[in-house]
Amino acid sequence: MKLNKIARTAIVTTSAMAFAMTAAAGSASADDKKGKKEKCYGVVAKGMNDCATSAHSCAGQASVDQHPEEWMYVPAGLCDRIAGATKEPKKS
Repeated sequence: MKLNKIARTAIVTTSAMAFAMTAAAGSASADDKKGKKEKCYGVVAKGMNDCATSAHSCAGQASVDQHPEEWMYVPAGLCDRIAGATKEPKKS
C-alpha cells in the first residue's frame, strides 16, 4: 500500500512538471513571434549559433565562442548594446 502511494505521488509530480515545461515552452515561442529580430554577429557561445556560415551548414555547430562570422537572432536594438557585437559579419 505504501509503495502504491509513492508511485501515485511520483506520477502526479512528473505529470505536473511535464505540463509546466510544456506551458513554459509555449509561452517562449509566443514571445519569439513578438517584436522584430535582427542578426547579431560575434556574440555566439560555442554550439549556440542560429544558422550556417562558411565553416559549417547548420545551426548549433559553432566551434568556438564569439567567432566573428557566427550569428544569432536577438531582439531589435539589443545588438547595438552588446560589447563586441556587430550587425554585419567582420571581414576576414
